[in-house]
Amino acid sequence: MSDEKLKPLREQIDAIDAQIIDLLNRRARVAQEVGHVKALTNAPVFRPEREAMVLRRVADLNRGPLPNPDVQMIFREVMSICRALERRVTVAYLGPEGTFSEQAVYQQFGHAVEGMPCVSIDEVFRATEAGTADFGVVPVENSSEGAVNRTLDLLLQTTLIISGDVAIDVHHSLMSKTGGVDGIARICAHSQALAQCQAWLNQHYPNIERQAVASNAQAAKMASEDATVAAIAGQIAGEKYNLQVISAHIQDDPHNRTRFSVIGRLQTTPSGRDRTSLVLSVPNKAGAVYSLLAPLATHGVSMTRFESRPARMGTWEYYFYVDVEGHVQEEKVTKALAELKQNAAFFKVLGSYPLGV
Repeated sequence: MSDEKLKPLREQIDAIDAQIIDLLNRRARVAQEVGHVKALTNAPVFRPEREAMVLRRVADLNRGPLPNPDVQMIFREVMSICRALERRVTVAYLGPEGTFSEQAVYQQFGHAVEGMPCVSIDEVFRATEAGTADFGVVPVENSSEGAVNRTLDLLLQTTLIISGDVAIDVHHSLMSKTGGVDGIARICAHSQALAQCQAWLNQHYPNIERQAVASNAQAAKMASEDATVAAIAGQIAGEKYNLQVISAHIQDDPHNRTRFSVIGRLQTTPSGRDRTSLVLSVPNKAGAVYSLLAPLATHGVSMTRFESRPARMGTWEYYFYVDVEGHVQEEKVTKALAELKQNAAFFKVLGSYPLGV
């Protein structure tokens, strides 16, 4: 009886699948035509502002029952595969494979890219600056531990610009080869992960040595090779290195998130929902910071982030990392930044880019 009821439904699904395949290939052929047009003007293959607009549009068009994040995930992969028909983009990230940085790459670009794992954040910048990678993905800040200082320092020095923004949920698990802690002498993880799990570790394993390593994925690799090592890492790293979970979701902040920046040489155009990142310094005088930022209020530009970083010149001077809403090509942002630049001792636009979807 159930087979009789299921048969017509399955036939409907088969017919719909055939339509989906046809439509996907029609879309791919149009994407190829777009690629031919781009080739005539040497236009970039990846346009983050265009893809952000597409993802927002499909969310607006969606009537369910599929939730918007799932629909957007599907379309991100469709765009990634169609983009790869033009050329497969190479993206550098903090490796090895299995890091949250790699997860951020796929969340931004989809899976039809060439990932380039690097041994350090510095190497991500170098590979992108040299053109070995088209883009790099680097961590900028964590919701519980704040800024990633090495990234901020390198953004100050580089000629690369920010062209995208990715935020991912960060869930940490304690893992080992056996799924137990017997014989474990060290718990290894990136320093940020150790800090994000500090209270939990203090409560449950206060007497086990903690060792900071270059990445959580490296810690997972170490744990897979050494039964005396436990790793703090995410699900992807655990699966890659065949580790068993001792305890899941051990981060102290259940809403732990990390924000990543996409770096490269691409100048984006406005998408309708954008952010602009700046680095500033001020003359050493009373009220300088207030005077510096006053043009933002005057022109109605909202500041969403303000982070200070020592200038390392031995004179107690600071660089200020500032995020504002809007794109540099928008009139009010253009006017505000022009006035702000006049008041600044140092001024650099790190990039204008679409907000992560």
